[in-house]
Amino acid sequence: MLIRPYREQDWRRLCVIHDHARRDELRDAGLANAFLPLEVAAEREDLFAYTVLVAEDAGVVQGFVAFSDDELSWLYVDPACYRRGIGAALVDAALAHGPLSIEVLAGNNAALAFYEARGFRQVRMVEGRMPGNESFAVRVHVLEWTARSSAEAV
Repeated sequence: MLIRPYREQDWRRLCVIHDHARRDELRDAGLANAFLPLEVAAEREDLFAYTVLVAEDAGVVQGFVAFSDDELSWLYVDPACYRRGIGAALVDAALAHGPLSIEVLAGNNAALAFYEARGFRQVRMVEGRMPGNESFAVRVHVLEWTARSSAEAV
């Protein structure tokens, strides 16, 4: 698997990955009606203001991560590739740039367990409006990376 910077030709594949995986995320959080396709969400949430990396396997993009200096904001993996280490590799690549925080929707227990296994720890719960789709109220777990290695956290 190759982790590399996003390229413009990756856009269609990112849309497919996001749109399938985002539905899983929102369903698990009880917010299925809040879905917006990446073509809308990327603009509303300014995806390309972040550093965007993709995971490529056999020439096909299987996931992507977007992060700033202090926040991991986007992580999506093709549902057909869940539990193959792609998400972990993307998070590790983002963490190589420094410690990050992340917000996980309440009810998305799979994501919460995933990030805790990567060394993130919850610091608080926050209530607010969903970024990019503010008509929906949300509760999120705010997690921070503890700098423990993922091997220690597992």
